[in-house]
Amino acid sequence: MEQEFVKPTEAQLKARRKRSVAIALALIAFVIVVYVGSLAKFGPALFDRAM
Repeated sequence: MEQEFVKPTEAQLKARRKRSVAIALALIAFVIVVYVGSLAKFGPALFDRAM
C-alpha cells in the first residue's frame, strides 16, 4: 500500500516557520509574565526563609 503525501509549497513552509516562531515567543513571554508575577506576589519573603 503506497501512501502519497502532499508536499508543502515554499510559501507554506515559510508561513509554518513564522507561526512556530510566534508561538515560541508567546510561550516565552507567558513564562516571563508568570515568573515576574510570582516574584511580585511573594516579594522579599520569597528569599527570607530558613535553609
